[in-house]
Amino acid sequence: MQTDFMDAHDRHWEDAENLFQARRWANADHLYGLAAECGMKQLMLAFGMKYDISKDLPDDPDDRKHVNSLWERFESYRSGQPQGAGYALTATNPFADWDVKQRYANQSHFNQAHVAAHQTGAKVVYDLIQLARREGLLT
Repeated sequence: MQTDFMDAHDRHWEDAENLFQARRWANADHLYGLAAECGMKQLMLAFGMKYDISKDLPDDPDDRKHVNSLWERFESYRSGQPQGAGYALTATNPFADWDVKQRYANQSHFNQAHVAAHQTGAKVVYDLIQLARREGLLT
C-alpha cells in the first residue's frame, strides 16, 4: 500500500477525537501522536521534503521519525520556504513525552490530563492542515 499522509492524518484525528470523547485515553493518545505526525509529514512534503516513491519513505532518515522527534525537524522545512511563513508550530514540543512504543503500555498509565496535552498539540497541526487546504498549499 502506498503512503497517504493526508488520509492518515484525517482518519487518525477523527478516531482520536471519538476515542477521547469515549474516555478511551490510551488509544486516543496514540492516535493524536500519529495524526500530528502524518499532518506534519504532509506539510513537510509541501515545503520540500524529498520522498522516495519507489521505497515509499522519505529520503532522509531524520524524516522517518515519529512526532516526538519531528517537531523540531518540521521547522527546518517550514522556515526555508516563503509559503511556510504562516505555518509555525509552538516552540515547545507537546509530544516530547509521547512515544510510539506506548501502544504497548497498560491503559491505566493514561488519563485525561495527559492525553489532553497531546490533543492540544495535534490540534495545532490539524489547524495548520486546514489552513493549508484553504490557502491551496494542500488539496
